[in-house]
Amino acid sequence: MGYGNYGGFGGANINQLMRQAQKMQEEMERSKRELEEQEFSSSVGGGMVEVKMLGNRTLKSISIKQEVVDPDDVEMLEDLVVSAVNDVLGQIARREKEIMPSMPGMM
Repeated sequence: MGYGNYGGFGGANINQLMRQAQKMQEEMERSKRELEEQEFSSSVGGGMVEVKMLGNRTLKSISIKQEVVDPDDVEMLEDLVVSAVNDVLGQIARREKEIMPSMPGMM
């Protein structure tokens, strides 16, 4: 079974596919850099706790209103912080799925 003038895989088409793959890789890297620099935030407890994080999952800040600091109910404050952090991480994960293709080994 011969492949004629196609060099087995289409000759010039291989070069075109390689260029397209390179371009896609460059676009994915650019998107990843942009995501890593993007800031995400979450506010919980009616604004009592706010968390800011970069897309690379670097925690920028946690703001806690004085009114929520109750020495007799530390658990509530801990729960609010955990909730805000988890919400921000969820936002980042959703954004990653939006901008990055679901290809094995890409993220």
